Amino acid sequence: MSGRHALPSQLGHLYREIAKFGAVGAAGVVVNLAAFNLIRRVSGLQTVRASVVATLVAIVCNYIGFRYFTYRDREKGSQAKELTYFLVFSAIGLVIENGVLYAATYGLNWHTDAQSNIAKFAGIGVATLFRFWSYRTWVFRAPDVPVPVEEPAPRTPVGLPGG
Repeated sequence: MSGRHALPSQLGHLYREIAKFGAVGAAGVVVNLAAFNLIRRVSGLQTVRASVVATLVAIVCNYIGFRYFTYRDREKGSQAKELTYFLVFSAIGLVIENGVLYAATYGLNWHTDAQSNIAKFAGIGVATLFRFWSYRTWVFRAPDVPVPVEEPAPRTPVGLPGG
């Protein structure tokens, strides 16, 4: 692949990855918000505790989607290592997501269902940026592919045919 075609190809691959990540992430958001609201209504858990449980449910669903859809083409070296990294970065995302909800609930005194869902959704958004970066960088790493070096075309002396 020539140098001028490498960038569009890399961007196309990144766009496809973002689209797949977004599809799995959107499903995860639906699972997360549905579980959050169901847990709050059925169990009576406090807002942030219900959110943590819902986030854990979404993490399990997202791992399956990421491993078998978004990043299915990535190497499957040590699954124990991959799962460990996934859980570590997911836990950091859980803290980010629920930290936003905690700040809104106890810092801004947001306690209505609508306010809690807005804060939860905002927390998911912030955590998603972190998760996208960390998952593609550390968990589902792209295989190292050598970048082809384009050799310069041979020079034809001036005055000769073709020059």
